[in-house]
Amino acid sequence: MFDIGWSELVVIAVVALIAIGPKELPGVLRMVGQWMGKARKMASEFQGQFQEAMREAEMADLKKSFDEVREAATGITSGNIMTSLHKDVSDALQIDKPVDAQVASAIDAPVTPTTPAPPTPETFVEAETHAAAGEPLAITSEVKPEPAPAQDETPPQPDVLKDARAS
Repeated sequence: MFDIGWSELVVIAVVALIAIGPKELPGVLRMVGQWMGKARKMASEFQGQFQEAMREAEMADLKKSFDEVREAATGITSGNIMTSLHKDVSDALQIDKPVDAQVASAIDAPVTPTTPAPPTPETFVEAETHAAAGEPLAITSEVKPEPAPAQDETPPQPDVLKDARAS
C-alpha cells in the first residue's frame, strides 16, 4: 500500500524521538497502536459485511433461478403427456367401476339381437343407379374362368429355371 521502506521508518522514528521526547514516546506509540487496531477492526467489519451482502445477493439470485426452474417444471408436468397417459391407463385398468353411465347401462343390460329393416324402394333405386354406372355395390375381386384346354393339346409346361454354372 504505502511505499515506506526501512530507511524511511528510521527517519520517522528519529524525528518522533526529537519532536515528542523520550518520556512521552511510549504513550504515543501505544496510542498509535490502538488507532491502528481500531482501523484494522473497522476494515475487517466492513469487509465481512460486504462479503455477507454479496452472499445474500448471490443467494437471492440462486433462489430466484431455482423458483423459475421449479415453475417451469410444474408447468411441464401439469401438461405432461406421460402424466395424462398414466392417468388414462390407470382409469382403464379399473375393472370394478365403469367409466360412465352409458357404459354401465350397456354392461348391465342384456343384449338382444335385432333384425334388419326390410328394404325400401330407395334401396332398389340406389342399386339400379350403381348397376347403370357400372360401379359395383361392394368391392370384390373378379374371378375370370380359364378356358378348358382341348383334349389333343398338352398343357403348357411351367418355366423351369436352370442352374447356370460358370465352366
